[in-house]
Amino acid sequence: MTVLVLTRRTVDGVADMVITALNERGTPVVRLDPGDFPQELTISARLDPGQDAWRGVWRGTYRDLDLSTVRAVYYRRPGRFRLDSRMTADGARWADGEARAGFGGVLSSLRCTWVNHPWRNALAGFAPHALAEAARCGLLVPSTLITSDPAEARAFVASLPGRIAAYKAVGAASAGVHEGRRVALWTARVRPEEITDTVRLTAHQFQAWIDKKYEVRLTAVDDHLFAAEIHAGSALSRIDFRRDYDSLTYRTCDVPEATAAGVRALMRSFGLRYLALDFLVTHDSCWHLIDINPSGQYGFIPELRQPITQAIADVLEGKP
Repeated sequence: MTVLVLTRRTVDGVADMVITALNERGTPVVRLDPGDFPQELTISARLDPGQDAWRGVWRGTYRDLDLSTVRAVYYRRPGRFRLDSRMTADGARWADGEARAGFGGVLSSLRCTWVNHPWRNALAGFAPHALAEAARCGLLVPSTLITSDPAEARAFVASLPGRIAAYKAVGAASAGVHEGRRVALWTARVRPEEITDTVRLTAHQFQAWIDKKYEVRLTAVDDHLFAAEIHAGSALSRIDFRRDYDSLTYRTCDVPEATAAGVRALMRSFGLRYLALDFLVTHDSCWHLIDINPSGQYGFIPELRQPITQAIADVLEGKP
């Protein structure tokens, strides 16, 4: 059995922890960065009559991969294809599309354990879809507006208690680009009068502001739930804990039965083996789901690093 780990070539603490755990168990691991294709990774896959799976050997700079040996895939934030810089813009777009169809198509057809399959990740990664599905599964989601209409946004925020909303990116929080550099788009508090007509330029997400006692990062690996309270120690981290990790303190906690049932239902609905969720817990102990991330981090919570790592390794090895 080979476990294929798809992640960036640069250091990824989460992927490294899982690879270390598998190595300690004696499980063969091949780590590849899709970003090495096509310049440093050569692929070849063949499907013949009478066969129902692609076969071939993919040759990288340091490791080769025999597709027939793959029994599990850990899909952990792989890099983007790096194409020949001499290509024209049109040529690069065409080559990227072919790479996604060829490289991605062969990989996605592998009948094995996925944590998680990229197509399932993609669906769960659409916040509006994921929040609606979470509500159907019985989880409590704050009032949320997706809009490109500034008047609708102002009216929505004005209708909320305290006339305050949380503004957050609809997509990935790190997807912003300013002057050629990637920037983080953290959650911000907004009032109606602060909303400008630039809302018309794209979709925006506004969510009712929850007066929280603390946050909870809940990580699900199959039916196993790992939760920790996150207590903010600064004004910035009270708005978005990612803005000031140094001020945070953590404490593992139990998950209310109704919330646990909703999370497990959501996992089944999306067909996921791994999921990270963020909750705001109010002073009356009500858990409000605000974010869902099928590739979310867990390494920043010291007490849960090893338990979650071992749980992921168990899934990849096919253990219950």
